[in-house]
Amino acid sequence: MDLATAWAWTVERHPARRAVGGPHPMTFAAWDARTARLAHALVDLGVRRGDRVALVLNGGEPAASLHVAAQRLGAVATPLSPRFGPPELAHCLVDAAPALVVSEPATAETVVAALGDERIRPVAHLDLADVERRARDQQDTPPPDPPGPPDVSVMLFTSGTTGRPKGVPRTHAAEHAAAVAHLVQTGQRPGDVVLGVMPLFHTMGVRTLLATVLAGGTWVPQARFDAAEATELIVGEGVTSLYLVPTMYWSLLREADPARLAGVRRLAYAGAPMAPALAERLVEAVAPEAFVNHFGSTEVYTFTIGPDVAAKPGCAGRAGLFSRVRLVDPSPGASPHDEVAPGEQGQVVVSMTSPEAFAGYWMRPDATAKAVRDGWYFTGDLAVTDDDGDLWVAGRVDDMINTGGENVYPDEIEAALVRCPAVVDAVVVGLPDERWGQAVTAFVVPAVGVPPDEAVAATDEWGREALPSLRRPKRVIAVDAVPRSAVGKTLRRVLVAGDYEPLADTAEGAR
Repeated sequence: MDLATAWAWTVERHPARRAVGGPHPMTFAAWDARTARLAHALVDLGVRRGDRVALVLNGGEPAASLHVAAQRLGAVATPLSPRFGPPELAHCLVDAAPALVVSEPATAETVVAALGDERIRPVAHLDLADVERRARDQQDTPPPDPPGPPDVSVMLFTSGTTGRPKGVPRTHAAEHAAAVAHLVQTGQRPGDVVLGVMPLFHTMGVRTLLATVLAGGTWVPQARFDAAEATELIVGEGVTSLYLVPTMYWSLLREADPARLAGVRRLAYAGAPMAPALAERLVEAVAPEAFVNHFGSTEVYTFTIGPDVAAKPGCAGRAGLFSRVRLVDPSPGASPHDEVAPGEQGQVVVSMTSPEAFAGYWMRPDATAKAVRDGWYFTGDLAVTDDDGDLWVAGRVDDMINTGGENVYPDEIEAALVRCPAVVDAVVVGLPDERWGQAVTAFVVPAVGVPPDEAVAATDEWGREALPSLRRPKRVIAVDAVPRSAVGKTLRRVLVAGDYEPLADTAEGAR
């Protein structure tokens, strides 16, 4: 199935149903006409089937409509993070070689700077408002040459938490399979009202949009996450389903009276681990009918699904609807057939036969060869299985801390420290240390009203009581905020590189 056909079928089923919420609502029939006009405007701008269209936009309905227009035309939507600086953006534009770049006032200056890179071939660059003006006089009939299932639908760039972003082309068939899997695995129902706040340059944002379209639901746009505004949208629009990263859920709980979230019936999260303390608070505040942990990636949308977060907070569950998963020896160069024994920690590998899988990185055969071996995608994630056969993610191979000759992982330490009442956020890294090799180091954000020196002292004491000696932080540092990507992934490399301003710091030395 291609997305142009899937779109047309939904419009045919529900022409008068509300498709877009917010201040400028549209029915599916109206949205169909709008995206058709945008598609024809792209054609007039020289975009042809298979061309990349770079969208450097903050989100909201215009970005979503351009994404849909590209699908209907058979062009490749290439959404890029508006938080990229000129060097990162130039790297992506060199890679993607788009036929058109669309920006908005907030991103135009960065785009112009990036396009000054001499490696980028000449490319048309328009402001979103210019594209909109060109679309007004276009016909609202479907483009004449729709794509097929094997054609590329979208190219997402990985977040680059450990290096430069890599392009991940995904076909219409893979995008459709991922959207279907999302609907089944999260329990999203036909007609659900969904908050569309996850950015469209991330797999979660694209999945929220497409799954809602397939189910004939209402997508409520929010261009940038703001907890107060999100709460008003949830209440005013009657949002019934949320798919967010944990940091957004924390913000909602701090902002909203729990009673105002009672209409939300389905919760799902991905992108980063959720501390059990947060899961417990969400269950108490919302009492959702479904609460799902989705574990996956840009490359293969679903690895595993934890279907009942209330019963097993933090559990990643088992392989998804279209997935096959193994735990293998985490050593470099290990084979996908080197499975670990039950209960042993291993690297998560996922079968590339999944219809949700990509085919390889764009213009990066070296990266593809490293990540895909013998038909399996090596995720870089570490996990163990419990007695029920369910998966528990233990961290990233790259995040492992070797301290005193033993390997420890940040996730379990962070899950303990974030329960300390003196802090609102915590991240753990390994910093070089003469005695320990790497010293377990906790960076914490003090709770409102708690002085930084008291926050680090309380965290230090909390760790002594809650954690075994090897996992206790040797050092605690207070900071204003934990560095994270636009979708909530912790950027540990920033802290390891020393790029932070300490507010308070426990005395260095062995503990």
